[in-house]
Amino acid sequence: MSQKRKEKVPMPEQDPKERARNFKEVPLGYTPEMAMEESARCLQCKVPSCVCGCPVNINIPGFIKLISQKKFAESARKIKETNSLPAICGRVCPQETQCEAQCVLNKMGRAICIGRLERFAADYERNNNLIELPKKEPANGKRVAVVGSGPSGLTLAGDLTKLGYDVTIFEAFHKPGGVLMYGIPEFRLPKDIVEKEVDYLRKLGVKIQMNTIVGKSVTIDELLAEKKFDAVFIGVGAGLPKFLGIPGENLGGVYSANEYLTRSNLMKAYLFPEYDTPIVRGKKVCVIGGGNVAMDSARTALRLGGEVKIVYRRAREQMPARLEEIHHAEQEGVQFCMLTNPVEILGNEKKMVRAMRCLRMELGEPDESGRSKPVEVKGSEHDIECDLVINAIGAGANPLLTKSTPGLELNKWGYIVADEWGKTMKDKVWAGGDIVTGMATVIEAMGAGKKAALDIHEKLMGVKKPEVKTEALPDGMVFELPVRPNVAKRG
Repeated sequence: MSQKRKEKVPMPEQDPKERARNFKEVPLGYTPEMAMEESARCLQCKVPSCVCGCPVNINIPGFIKLISQKKFAESARKIKETNSLPAICGRVCPQETQCEAQCVLNKMGRAICIGRLERFAADYERNNNLIELPKKEPANGKRVAVVGSGPSGLTLAGDLTKLGYDVTIFEAFHKPGGVLMYGIPEFRLPKDIVEKEVDYLRKLGVKIQMNTIVGKSVTIDELLAEKKFDAVFIGVGAGLPKFLGIPGENLGGVYSANEYLTRSNLMKAYLFPEYDTPIVRGKKVCVIGGGNVAMDSARTALRLGGEVKIVYRRAREQMPARLEEIHHAEQEGVQFCMLTNPVEILGNEKKMVRAMRCLRMELGEPDESGRSKPVEVKGSEHDIECDLVINAIGAGANPLLTKSTPGLELNKWGYIVADEWGKTMKDKVWAGGDIVTGMATVIEAMGAGKKAALDIHEKLMGVKKPEVKTEALPDGMVFELPVRPNVAKRG
């Protein structure tokens, strides 16, 4: 193994032609030799700026050094000191804009592949049955209810359980995991990995009650009063689909990405006939949007037999999706219709989708997001033939829980107002993740869960939150430990 390698060690992947027709994971992971070769590139900086980009402050140089020493299981345990879901984060976190973006080697385009190494360590520990449970604090007699089993709720539950709390998660669906289970496709995040990460938390002592809709089956006030929980954390995500409001959105064959992906992922429509979940398998599919959810929807529709087009009203360089996801979609055969804005969905005599009417756009002056605003090109109206339309332009806050919870303050978008530690205006109630910030990343939601856990611990047990230590770096950045003080940004 060379200690002088400069370039990144590439990760093997399924061939695009093969993977475009199956739901198996696309990246195949590092071998031990590959992981050691990649880890040897790490400079082991005295002030590791990579940690600044991690919302859960993983000791990145520490776990990478252990890999370079062939201590793979120890590396996974080092990650788990601050992150209970490493196999998930190693697959779906946007490392290129977070930890890897801060790597000093990134200035030369050769940042350490932190996410790939995190995935390797977690997979090695799990696949070789080397998982060990950490020591827990003695039971402190306090009970905490967690609403939602997505990334923020799972993270908070794991952290508080280790601190001696009796934690129960209430999940509306029949399987835990939240967006990890219903939103992200199998080929990007295998569900058996989600289940095993959740099982790790169960073994720690976290209780999970399924098929319980908080806000309907039971209210927040009932959890606090009748169920005698000392605190409640709300981590329900942002699951209310958004639509364009154009004519034809009520036609058969028009889905929100939320429903489409839930049917395919959680309800296993892709495994027909083993699972007979109703879903339209379009022959010609249009996916509206340019984010990761749009890529997931498009790549799912492709695997279900469709000819798929991404329809996005902005330019390619403005797409918010990860570059890796755009690249994979393009490799697999998804077509991209850039600077194209849908204005109407057209139906046939059976009120099923037959086409989507669009206008071509051109870039104008910057808008409030700082991106050049798309402007209609007069006389550019045209139709795109399709029999399935998937709307992936975002999601909002589901009002079911918030409307049933007096005392919660909401902002103008319907998201819960909380301080930087997740504390809401309602006594004994905290919140974090997408229900506070709007749609963001898995790791940002996890960061919110970690901060709320620290604040709950301070309020219930009087244990002061750790001070945030800062150290200026040469380029003006700030190195922060052990927690990031700001609420996750909307993404």
